[in-house]
Amino acid sequence: MPLETALPQWEDGQRRLRSADPQDRAVLEYVTGKVVDELRRRLGGPFTAQELVELYDRGTSWCADVALTAAPEHPQAWDTMTVGDAAFARYLREASDFAGGRLRLSAEDAA
Repeated sequence: MPLETALPQWEDGQRRLRSADPQDRAVLEYVTGKVVDELRRRLGGPFTAQELVELYDRGTSWCADVALTAAPEHPQAWDTMTVGDAAFARYLREASDFAGGRLRLSAEDAA
């Protein structure tokens, strides 16, 4: 899957998170943070946007496991289309080749 396909899905997760019921928002934010922590663990040091997309392509069922562990009493926080996709969108900002909402071209790519 190209980033251009994944990014709208991830942005939709952020929108769902922002528009969540205010009573649920804190737990959704907490779980999203836990998923980001797991992304950091899985990808390690510097990573590219493509590596993040490849991890997403391999499946996100593990996001539900993180959510269930982080908030076992809050089933509304187990929605991976919200917390998982929002976490991927947030973590994308840390990709070595992503800045200002778009991919940065390497010197080789720009030539």
